[in-house]
Amino acid sequence: MPMTEADERLNAIQEKIAKAAKLAQREADDVRLMAISKTRSADEIRPLLDTGHRLFGENRVQEAAAKWPALRDAYDAVEVHLVGQLQSNKAEDAVQLFDAIHSLDRASLVKALAKAMDKLDRRVPCFVQVNIGEESQKGGCAIGDVPALVESARSAEIEVAGLMCVPPSEVHPAPYFALLAKLAKDNGLLGLSMGMSGDFESAIKLGATHVRVGTALFGARN
Repeated sequence: MPMTEADERLNAIQEKIAKAAKLAQREADDVRLMAISKTRSADEIRPLLDTGHRLFGENRVQEAAAKWPALRDAYDAVEVHLVGQLQSNKAEDAVQLFDAIHSLDRASLVKALAKAMDKLDRRVPCFVQVNIGEESQKGGCAIGDVPALVESARSAEIEVAGLMCVPPSEVHPAPYFALLAKLAKDNGLLGLSMGMSGDFESAIKLGATHVRVGTALFGARN
């Protein structure tokens, strides 16, 4: 069978992941590639599912609810993670819909998620989002609040899978990735959700376990 455009894009990213992992003396399989499918229609997502790729990330609960149940029915073993900000009043919908949440950033959300998980009898692993560049316009907890938030989530029987960040744009992200890795280590966490289309190779060299790639996999938005 001839390679599709989706196959070619996926292979190109996987090659870059493998190369970055090798430079860091890591196994490429230790890095999970999350295809960021926010604003992409089901028709745009299917070609990537047809390649065999199964891990996707969404920004909004309502958007994901509109397209993923049908896609999950059509394809097996699909995982969808929430990478966007989560309002506490959408916690129950998120727990029902997603396989992991990368944006746990405050005590009130710990409370809402724990309540939703208890009610639905479903435990969903969460990454604590850190405002690594201390930017007022971005979500994420303050660097100094990480230990308390991690402890709060663990006390509520929420599995803390790791830390997540989005470094400031326009500056080199490596120091921010290194800081997130140190914070994770200090708090006994293994997961690092960091790195996007433009900087995932740098993130992998500094320990990323989940990289979030959108445009490079789907092409430019219409």
